[in-house]
Amino acid sequence: MIETKLRELLQTLEPQRLEISNDSHLHGNPPESGTHFKVVMVADSFASLSRVKRHQLVYAKCAELLQNPIHALALHLYSPDETQGMTAQPGPVACGGGDGQLS
Repeated sequence: MIETKLRELLQTLEPQRLEISNDSHLHGNPPESGTHFKVVMVADSFASLSRVKRHQLVYAKCAELLQNPIHALALHLYSPDETQGMTAQPGPVACGGGDGQLS
């Protein structure tokens, strides 16, 4: 399963929190297609990195899945300090899905 492999790859960053959701059904694709994922991750390794560097790090870890089958990966990456007092969860990202409509 794609989500299981994604989780395994991201666990190598030793996250304190890792949430992965399959948002494929929000983009005009069948839920089981596993092509659109949202990742919320908190890790100490992000503390000294800029937002761009964090994304580059995660993309490098997931490179094999980003070639195919994953089409979109919405990343919400935080250091532990950045989550203090956080109450809202990031929502799904809208994109033109298989039906060409924005969700």
